[in-house]
Amino acid sequence: MLSRTTPSRRTFLGAGAGAGAALALGLAAPARARGRSPFGRYGSPSARLTERTLYVHPGGLGDHTTVQAAVSAVGGTSQASSTGGGAGYTLVVAPGTYRETVAVGVDRTEMTWIGASGDPRDVVVVYDNANGTPKPGGGTYGTTGSATTTVQADGFTARSITFANDFLRADHPEITGTQAVAVKVQGDRSAFVGCRFLGHQDTLYADSIALGTFARQYYRDCYVEGDVDFVFGRATAVFERCHFRTLSRTDLATAPYGFVFAPSTALANPRGYLVTHGRVSSAAPDAYYKLARPWVPGSDTTARPMLTVRDTRLAAGIDAVAPYANMADAYPWQSQRFAEYRNTGPGAVISVPENRPQLSPGEAESATREAYLGDWTPWKGC
Repeated sequence: MLSRTTPSRRTFLGAGAGAGAALALGLAAPARARGRSPFGRYGSPSARLTERTLYVHPGGLGDHTTVQAAVSAVGGTSQASSTGGGAGYTLVVAPGTYRETVAVGVDRTEMTWIGASGDPRDVVVVYDNANGTPKPGGGTYGTTGSATTTVQADGFTARSITFANDFLRADHPEITGTQAVAVKVQGDRSAFVGCRFLGHQDTLYADSIALGTFARQYYRDCYVEGDVDFVFGRATAVFERCHFRTLSRTDLATAPYGFVFAPSTALANPRGYLVTHGRVSSAAPDAYYKLARPWVPGSDTTARPMLTVRDTRLAAGIDAVAPYANMADAYPWQSQRFAEYRNTGPGAVISVPENRPQLSPGEAESATREAYLGDWTPWKGC
């Protein structure tokens, strides 16, 4: 929950594209030239870049007014006979706030979403379901069901888009399951470039489609914010030049307020989360956040979570003395695969060495995007 002295994320998102969302990060909204196409340099319905380019505009100037409608239009059995199925489509999304849930099924492979303005503050996909939110047909959504956007297809790419979940604990004191996912990513070769992920608990669910599937994901120049376990899951994920920001809270009186990472890497997977050349900042008091804790879910009690944070600046909000904690005492963090290398900043000071396992220079040679992602090189297209 944001500080009472700071407007809530819903206030910013509700203000619409550009100015409202920009204020959430204290940044100026980009100026817009009058008369320009809402799709920028990416064509329009009357001048498509390719036959597999679709345009989304909330006011009806595109092919569809919602992102889900565009996704649904390019996949499924009925589409396959005339267009070759849902593979390989590009959605150009005009500036706007799209209040909806979106699901990209396994048959919509090699899909790309592009925020038309090039500024992720302008294109916001947002909803407010939480784990404990009642479903219309009974029961609750659960953590997975709370996701604003779910991506199961392989080969998904998003550029310059904000994925958000603006569920607020203060608005729903009756709900105890406050996990509220902005995006759940399960596909292999999923890339996000210049995107934002906004939420509180469980913001970015970097996962895989099944326990035995090692999904590779790449996040570059992205911004992620939250409080409890706000980057979590079992994917093999590289976060390059990303900014993670921990939020302030008024519902807790003492530290810790939360945890940045909660990987649940499968034992058989040699690669978990790699954070490289990024930064972790904080809106909370000094040392009120842990860097990570291991998540060993009931569905995989043999998991051995893996996280390496290297060449990254850690602000004072991270507890430098004890940056890791247990989620369950039966699975102590010391038995997991947690390590750091050449981090800087007040949150990276090594005052208790046994609490901060470090890679040797030799070990660091294999903690690279190339080693983690293998024959997939998404950074070449950035």
